Amino acid sequence: MHKYGLELLLWTGSFTRKDVPLIGHAKELGFDGVEIHLGHPGQIPVEETKTALKENDMEVNFAVTLTDDTNPLSNDVRIRKKGVKFFKECIDVAYDISGGECGIGGVNYASWGYFTGTARTEQEWDWAVQNYREAARYAQDKGFMLVVEPVNRFETYFLNTAADGVQFCKDIGEPNVKVHLDTYHMIREEKNFYHAIVDTGDYLRYFHACENERGIPGTGLVQWEEVYRAMKDINYQGWITIESFVPDIEDLARLCAIWRQLAPSADVLASEGLKNIKAIDKKING
Repeated sequence: MHKYGLELLLWTGSFTRKDVPLIGHAKELGFDGVEIHLGHPGQIPVEETKTALKENDMEVNFAVTLTDDTNPLSNDVRIRKKGVKFFKECIDVAYDISGGECGIGGVNYASWGYFTGTARTEQEWDWAVQNYREAARYAQDKGFMLVVEPVNRFETYFLNTAADGVQFCKDIGEPNVKVHLDTYHMIREEKNFYHAIVDTGDYLRYFHACENERGIPGTGLVQWEEVYRAMKDINYQGWITIESFVPDIEDLARLCAIWRQLAPSADVLASEGLKNIKAIDKKING
């Protein structure tokens, strides 16, 4: 049975004390857990978040994204080292909240939105593998699974396909490094959903359910029955998390090109999307 999560970036670009009630709100909308973006780990209200998760009987996963100041692909060794340090700080905060035993996903292997104007190089690949391996070993001691999210060509040039993600995991060679797929990115980069998911196989450990334009899941071009058949065929029982953003969060809106309202409200996007994909889940899995 799948668990369904909601990325809190749907409401807030930086999770702080004022946003803690969103955990209870996600529960009211029918979700089993939330995903919290650790963009500013020092601002996360650890104790309040722990309390809210416990009081609402909600689970948690996390997302980490890197910037040009923490970019593992940088020619500057100081920036690459800073990236590992930042990732470890995020792991520490995630551990303080959850005690481990959950996932940390996202564009956590390169600066999100960073481009050189050419395809990735072998040197960049080696730098990223080395950095990620160090973070993974640190995370393994705390019980975390790190998952790498291939995203579309307009957001990175480094990992775009499920096959890229699997190869990256293999080269890192740590048992707690797996793949995080997202239908929004897959519809741009894969030949079809079914084969991308099946070929990822046991490496798949986290999943974002997003419509092709980041609107309400189940109302656009994503072939959801194909997605769920593939997950059934590989016996994927992990998290399925709805992720979208709103134009009000300006930094994210600019990076993800969110220029219009994608639903009547964030609540409608979350609740209607959850209803739609749960119905497909039930149709495929009974």
